[in-house]
Amino acid sequence: MQTTSDEQQELWFLTGSQHLYGPEALRQVADNVQQLVQAVNGFGRIPVKLVSKPVLTGPEEVLKACNDANSDSKCVGVILWMHTFSPAKMWITGLRALRKPMLHWHTQFNRMLPWATIDMDFMNLNQAAHGDREAGFLHTRLRLPRKVVVGHWTDQEALDRVATWTRAALGWADLQGARFARIGDNMRYVAVTEGDKVAAEAKFGFSVNGYGVGDVVKFVNEVSDAQITALTSEYEGRYNVARPLRKGGDRHESLRDGARIELGLRAFLKDGNFKGFTTTFEDLHGLKQLPGLAVQRLMADGLGFGAEGDWKTCAMLRAAKTMAKGLPGGTSFMEDYTYHLNPADPLVLGSHMLEICESIAEGQASLEIHPLGIGGKADPVRLVFNAPAGAAINASLIDLGNRFRLIVNEVDAIAPPEPLPKLPVARAVWRCRPDFKTACAGWIYSGGAHHTVYSYAVTVEHLRDFAEIAGVELVTIGSGTELQELRQTLRNNEVYYHLAPGLGQI
Repeated sequence: MQTTSDEQQELWFLTGSQHLYGPEALRQVADNVQQLVQAVNGFGRIPVKLVSKPVLTGPEEVLKACNDANSDSKCVGVILWMHTFSPAKMWITGLRALRKPMLHWHTQFNRMLPWATIDMDFMNLNQAAHGDREAGFLHTRLRLPRKVVVGHWTDQEALDRVATWTRAALGWADLQGARFARIGDNMRYVAVTEGDKVAAEAKFGFSVNGYGVGDVVKFVNEVSDAQITALTSEYEGRYNVARPLRKGGDRHESLRDGARIELGLRAFLKDGNFKGFTTTFEDLHGLKQLPGLAVQRLMADGLGFGAEGDWKTCAMLRAAKTMAKGLPGGTSFMEDYTYHLNPADPLVLGSHMLEICESIAEGQASLEIHPLGIGGKADPVRLVFNAPAGAAINASLIDLGNRFRLIVNEVDAIAPPEPLPKLPVARAVWRCRPDFKTACAGWIYSGGAHHTVYSYAVTVEHLRDFAEIAGVELVTIGSGTELQELRQTLRNNEVYYHLAPGLGQI
C-alpha cells in the first residue's frame, strides 16, 4: 500500500456560483478565489496545500468535481464556499456522491463594505451571506456530516479552525487502507480490548489482522551484530544510559537484546507496511524481553501502539499522531494506573509496564533496566522519564456493539508532587477536568477504557472534527461537564444512534 507524503496532500477549494450574473462576474469570482487561496497558503497556518478548482456553476460540474476528489489520493478533503448565490439543487448529486471530508467556510472575499460606492453589481457579486445559507439548508436536508467555519479568510481564529479540521481530515485519510498488526492475541479475559474488527474496517477504513510472535522472531533473528552495535551507540548518544547497560557494563547484553528486538520489529513492520501494532506480555515465545524500548521508540516515529492486544487504542494513537504532526507537545499510549486520593487535590498517575512514548518526555530520558515481575521473561530495558506539566487530553475508542464511541477527558498535567526514585517506568501525573470525581464517574458511565491516547498536541476540537468525519459518537468530559447532564446525554445518544441510520445521518 502506497502512502502519500504531506507535501503531496491537498485540500480542494470548491466555489459555487451561477451563470445568472454573466461572464464578467464569473471571471471576477475566479480571480477572487485565486487571490484567496494564494493568500491562505501564504499564511502557512493550514498544514497542507489549498488548491483552487474552477468555479462551479451547474450540476454536471459539481458532480465531476466531487468524483475527481473521491478518486484523487492526494485530496484529503474539500472546502466549500458560495461566493455568489449558487442554487443548491445543482449540488445534490455531487454531494451525495462525495466521500471525502467536507468543510463549509462561511466567508466572503471582501472584509469591509465600501459604504460610499456599494451598488447592485457589488451586491450581486458578494452574496455569500445568503448563498452560504442556501448551501447550508441543503447540507442539513441531506444530513451531510461537515464542519462549518465562520469568519473572513484573513481571520486567524477562522484559519486555525480550518487548520484543526484539516488535521482531523489528515488523520482520517491516513486510516484509509491502513494495516495494523495484532502480534499475539489480547490479554486473556479482558473485555474492553476486544471488539468487532469487521465493523471497525467498515466504519474507519483500517484493517487489523493477527500475527504470531514467531513472525516477528524471524526478523529478530536475522538482525546482524553490526546493526545492533550501531543502534546501541545511538542509544548512548541520545539517552542517559544507566552505567550497567553501557558498553563494557555487566548488563550491556540486555541492551543489545533490546536493540535486536527493536531492529527486528522495525523490519517486520516495514515488510508488512503496517502503521501500528499491538503486543501482549502473555505471548512472548522466542523473545528474550517484553518489547519496551522498541515500542517507545517506534511510537516516537509515529506508529500506533496498543498494549495487551488493544487494537482500537493502537489505531486511534496512529490517527492522533497524524493529526499532531508538526504541533508542539507529544502524544502517547497511556493507562490510568493508580490514584493519589488526597481530598484536597486528587491526582491520577498514568503509566504502563513499559510502553510510554518518548515524545512526551520532559528533558532527556534515562535508559534503564529493571525487573518487570510479569510475563516470565528477562528484565527488559526501557526509557524512564516524567511527562511535563501542561494541558492535555485522554481519549478512548470503545466498541459498544451497535456503534463505536470516542470518549475524551481534558486534563491538566503537573510535575509529580514528590520524587519517584523507585518507580522504574515513564509516567505522567494529572488533574482531571472538571474535577476528579465528576471526570472518573463520567468516564465509567461512558464505558471508557483504562488504555487511552494521551496528548498535549491534540485537542477536543481535533477529535470532535474526527468523530464528525467518521460518523461516530463523541463524549467529552471537561471544564463544563455536569454528571447528571452527561448521564442524560448518554441516554439520549442511545436513542439517537439507534435511529440515526434510518435518517441517513450515519
